[in-house]
Parts: sequence; C-alpha cells; structure tokens
Amino acid sequence: MSFAPALSSTVQALLAPGSGLLAADESQPTIGKRFASLDIPSTPATHLAYRQMLFTTPGLQEYISGVILFDETIRQQINGVPVPEFLAQAGMIPGIKVDLGTEEMPGFPDEKITSGLDGLRERLAEYRQLGARFTKWRAVITINRNLPSQACITANASSLAEFAALSQEAGLVPIVEPEVLMDGSHTLARCAEVTEQTLDTVFAELARHDVAFEGMLLKTAMVLPGKDGPAQASAQEIATATLHCLHQTVPVTVPGIVFLSGGQSDVDATVRLNAICAVPSAPWTLTFSYGRALQDQSMKTWHGKASNTDAAQAALHRRAQCNSLATHGRYSVDTERRAS
Repeated sequence: MSFAPALSSTVQALLAPGSGLLAADESQPTIGKRFASLDIPSTPATHLAYRQMLFTTPGLQEYISGVILFDETIRQQINGVPVPEFLAQAGMIPGIKVDLGTEEMPGFPDEKITSGLDGLRERLAEYRQLGARFTKWRAVITINRNLPSQACITANASSLAEFAALSQEAGLVPIVEPEVLMDGSHTLARCAEVTEQTLDTVFAELARHDVAFEGMLLKTAMVLPGKDGPAQASAQEIATATLHCLHQTVPVTVPGIVFLSGGQSDVDATVRLNAICAVPSAPWTLTFSYGRALQDQSMKTWHGKASNTDAAQAALHRRAQCNSLATHGRYSVDTERRAS
C-alpha cells in the first residue's frame, strides 16, 4: 500500500512530546462491571456523564493527544456537540476501537481470536465520517505451560494486519495491539520469549499485507512476569527486557510505540514507563495508551455524582501529568507525593 502523507500528520500529532492516549473505549459489559463495583447505574446516559467528566478535565490536552472511543460514545454528544468534534475542539484527536471483542478460538481451548473483520471496511468509512482519525484493534495472547500456540499467534496477527490495511485504506491511522496478558505465573523470561514470538509474527503479517509502517502505531504490553508468579521483577529489569524485545522485533520505520497498562496498578504503570523511557537512544517515540491506569482513581472519586466532578478531574489530570513526566524519564515517587 502506498503511504498516505495525511496519515503522517495524525501520527505526529498523536506522538506530541510528553503526550499519550486516553483509552476510553471500554465496552458496555466492561464499563458496566466497573460501575457495578461502585453501585453506579450502567446506562448510555451514565456512560456519557462519566466520559464527559473525563473529556472536560481542564488542561487534559497538555498530556493527552488522543482519545480512543467506543462505538456508543462516538455517536453521542456533549453539550450538543458530537463527541469527536468536541474532542478535536479541545485539542485531542478522536479515535475508535473497531474490533468486536474476543471469542474462543475453535479447536484451541483457552485461546482467543478477535472478531470484527466482517463489514469492517464499511464501518471504517462511517467512523471516518463521524470524525475518527485513528483506529485500534486488540488481540489477546495467553501464556501458560502449553500456550500460546503458533496457530493462535498467527491467526491474530493476520487479523491485525487486515485491520491495519483496511484502516490505512480508509485514511485512518491503525493502532495495532497484540496484548500478551500478564495473567498467570510465568517468568519475565517466558514473557519476553512469547512477546518476541508474537511481535515477529505480527510484523511479518503486516508486511505481507503491505501495511505502511510509517502510518501506524504499535500498542503493546511491557514485558512482565505473570502477576501470580513467585518471582517479580524490578522496574529496571522490566525496562531492560522490554527494550531488548522491541529492538529485536519492531522495525525502526514504525514511528511510535504506546504501552498499555494491562492490569498494572496506576503507580506501577507509571514507574515502569519511566524506567523504559529513561533509557536513551530508542529509535521510536515511546509513550502510553492507558485505560484504568489513568481512570481508576478518577472513576472512584467521581462515583456517579456531579458534585465530585472537580475532584475526579483533578485525579485524572494528576495521573496524566505523572505519565507525561514518565515519557521523559523524569517521574519519581517524590513527584507522586507532591502531586497528591
């Protein structure tokens, strides 16, 4: 596929220095579970009220360059203005999650395949018309004693590549997200092995589908030991393993890598991002694309009450600022204490 220069301006805007992405693309079931834990009713109206609280945070655009939306949200309005237009006016680029979630992979117990390719070309055209400028597709890779299978990695890599090619065809920047899960008891070394295997396969499929690397972003997990494993790792060990894996697998023509938090605590996600970004000479822009690691405290503070908006927005602004500092390798726990 010939590279469309128009994609470059979107990529560069998303990778503005010190900026990252706010992943506000939780599906109805996912946001419903989070609301239920706080006794907040889960309806389109409460979803919009919550996201309106996030998107209207004063100064958020200083640290957030783009927002990943869910299908429900991209069709809603804030103060009579369509959400994508509202975000653009606020200085944040609207994007959209376009996969339809995961399902069991036939013949491969405990492994998932992501659905949503059927009718994707038409949906992308509609999302472009609604104001989206970039897209995201998530694949899930599970680690245990016998997994992942190469069949699962290859099937998901092929879907990611087809999604990316269709997105670029539609004039949208694809964010390719193969997530190696931190669930389990695997070691740091095992995660590094699986992540390298996954990324090698993904980029081979992207090349086979003629995806322009210059017009895409990679969203990936850090290399982490399983959260239930007996041997955890320091931030420096995680940074070393992550960067080694990326140098082995990611072409230098990919302009940026945005890390997902993947179940880490908000502080852990920032500390580890800082350790990665503090290492000089990476050929890509490194930043964040966090969901819960940005929103968790803000959602708990908001608790479904308009009277809590200012405090909830302050919590979001603080986390975004801390992660912005981390992209420069300038975050510290002392920073966290001062921000609190």
